[in-house]
Amino acid sequence: MIGFTPDARQLEIKEKYRDFVNRWVIPNRLKYDQLAEFPWEIVKAAYNEGIMNGPMPSKFGGNDYSILDGALASEELGAGCIGIGISIDANTLALTPLYLAANDAQQKKFFGLINDQKAVAAYALTEPNAGSDVAGIKSSAIKHGDKYLLNGHKRYITNAEASSFITVFALTNPEKGARSLTAFVVPTDSPGIEIKPRLQKMGQKASVQNELIFHDVEIPEENRLGDEGTGFLIAMKTFDRTRTGVAALSVGNARAAYEIALKWAKNRIQFGAPITANQGVSFMLADMATEIEAARLLTWNAAWAYDNGLKVASKLSAMSKLFASDVGMKVTTDAVQVMGGEGYSTEFAVEKMMRDAKLCQIYEGTNQIQRLVISKSILK
Repeated sequence: MIGFTPDARQLEIKEKYRDFVNRWVIPNRLKYDQLAEFPWEIVKAAYNEGIMNGPMPSKFGGNDYSILDGALASEELGAGCIGIGISIDANTLALTPLYLAANDAQQKKFFGLINDQKAVAAYALTEPNAGSDVAGIKSSAIKHGDKYLLNGHKRYITNAEASSFITVFALTNPEKGARSLTAFVVPTDSPGIEIKPRLQKMGQKASVQNELIFHDVEIPEENRLGDEGTGFLIAMKTFDRTRTGVAALSVGNARAAYEIALKWAKNRIQFGAPITANQGVSFMLADMATEIEAARLLTWNAAWAYDNGLKVASKLSAMSKLFASDVGMKVTTDAVQVMGGEGYSTEFAVEKMMRDAKLCQIYEGTNQIQRLVISKSILK
């Protein structure tokens, strides 16, 4: 039996996150957009109220959320502010390799550290010459006795400057290339890590990204996740779990922009009537509402497929991220257009939502890469 009604528990999740967003995120989103700094006060509040790390198991400090539950939560965060939302959700991204590949001792140690300190972690895959092309990674972790020496350069690493540890992907045998890609947990205060000043961006300014330089950073063997050479698989399995979160953030951002534009248009009088009386405006709003609904259902379908172990989950995850982030960009742009000069001003949040939407088409695999993933899947 097919159904699209969230159950009582899922409705509670939506309400919990919406309430948190209304109290913490919306009142502070413009402040952090201007400050362009990590929203520590909101992250601490998220820990205190059980908002952080929802898709992680309860024994690791999470809420035992399914991927669909997590998508419902992420939509509400996105409706408040994608930048603040990704500061929260990127912690789940960094922890997912531990959930997938860490042994019991590693999970106890690092999940314990995160929860005890109410800290955040970072996920370091991207490099200056290896974004969509993971096979282009050059960072290396060469084994010397019972330690690895990490050298390399990572870029656009979310939460880096705020993190307590970093999940780093590096080559253990550069001659083998990506076949030797391996994941490690690296404490951020390790000697030899250089964190560059945060990168300046067009949008999502409440989310901080940094460059990381590694100079002979010593990594104990017990900090390696899984076997050598399993890093590529860990990274891809991680994205299969987290891409629907990006899709859901995009849906939430689009929904919020649409609601602001709709309310404004109903009350904007021109030529003696609300501008919604003009077909040009009413049809734009109709398209916005339709596209948001379609993006949400595709996101839910992808999350449900993953939760049920279906083979199509990876394809649907890529589809949801591609479609929802494209919808997010279009709807927020249209919201600005509907509101005209008011939409372009900073008095309303839609101009910020438009700036924020763009990055969702880029991170966790550009939308061009999502099309590559989808085409490979359907042409097999």
